[in-house]
Formats: sequence, C-alpha cells, structure tokens
Amino acid sequence: MEMKSKEQFVHSVFESIAPKYDMMNDILSFRRHKAWRAFTMKKMNVSPGSHSLDLCCGTCDWTIDLAKASGSGSVVGLDFSQNMLDYGAIKVKNAGLEDQITLVRGNAMELPYEDNTFDYVTIGFALRNVPDVDQVLSEMLRVVKPGGKVVSLELSKPTWQPFKAIYYFYFKHLLPLLGKLIARRHEQYKWLPESLVDFPNHKELADRLRAIGMERVEVYPLMSGIAALHIGHKAN
Repeated sequence: MEMKSKEQFVHSVFESIAPKYDMMNDILSFRRHKAWRAFTMKKMNVSPGSHSLDLCCGTCDWTIDLAKASGSGSVVGLDFSQNMLDYGAIKVKNAGLEDQITLVRGNAMELPYEDNTFDYVTIGFALRNVPDVDQVLSEMLRVVKPGGKVVSLELSKPTWQPFKAIYYFYFKHLLPLLGKLIARRHEQYKWLPESLVDFPNHKELADRLRAIGMERVEVYPLMSGIAALHIGHKAN
C-alpha cells in the first residue's frame, strides 16, 4: 500500500471505529493494555511539572495518565482523527483535566512544534499504523528536549512457540470476526493484523531507535512478546 493511500485508509479506519475503540483495545490486548500502560508509566517515572506530547492519542487514556503523573504539568494529545479526539475530549472533561490537556488534530509525520519542546513524547498502539515509522520516530526525537524520553508502547510479534502460532491464529482469523460482531467493521479489523506483518519485532525496533540517534534504548517485551515497550533517550 502506498504511503498516501495507507494514511488515508488508516484515517478512515479510526474515524469509523472511534465509538468502539476502547472495547476493541480490550479484545486486541487480552484486556492487558491498561496494565501495560501502568508498567510503562512506572518505567517512565514522569517528573512533576513536565511537559508531554502524546502522539496518536486516540481516546486519550494515556494522555490523561501523563497529565495526572505530571501534577501541574501540561500535556498535548495529538491525533489525525477528529472522531477519536471528540471521544477523548469527553474523558478529559470528566477527569477535570481541561486546564492541563490540549487536544490537537495533527499529523505525526510532520509535528507542528519547535525542536526541543517536550520532556516526554509518547505513542501508544499506533506506530505500526503510520506511513513511515522512521519519519515519526525522527519527529519524536526532534521535538523532545535534550535528556528527554521518546516512548513507544506497541503490539509486537511473539517469539515463543506454541504461543506464537496461537496468537497469530487469533489475530488473523478471530479478531476480524470479533470486529464484525462488536464494531460492525470487519474490513477495518481485518486490516489490523495486516498492519503487523511488516512491522519490526521488538529487537528490530530498538535498532531503528538507535539508528536515528536515540541513546540508552530500553526494551521490555510484554506477555511473551505480543507487545513491547521501548524507551529512547535524547542526548544532553
């Protein structure tokens, strides 16, 4: 799929599944995505008063966690799907964090921010969906401050058999069926397993982070490798 057509298709997918996005995240991660995010927040050790950017923020669960962890710090949640942002805005309002969180419709490939702006730049369960992984990682590194952290929490590829075979069967055959039954979006959820086919495994992704200039890259495979946390540091 060409870069532009992939971007347009992914946009249509997330615009259409926004109402069921949280429920499908539960199914996609075996209801582990909240635990994985809690683990990520512990590893990040967010500093009070820090300034964060949450890319492809979706319905803003991680955006809200970042705001709470930073105390008085500000967080920008950026996504290219207005429907996702609209659902996220409701969560932000219910959490009473409207003064801390700013939601922006934008493109992760071309971030509308100056170099060295944020203490943390995060992307959750979205890096596999972008048209160019290296371009997005480079943009994340550009806008994070020296000494800051670039953080990716993403689905990955299990390496342990027989779990690997079981997971791929689930992901390729059962997930699209569940998407059809629950979200009434068979084609969109059929695409989700395809998004992992060419995506690097956790070791390869770590190499990509290092190749674009990140230092002290931390890698944490989660649940036999079906997800992975990567934390890269920007040189001081």
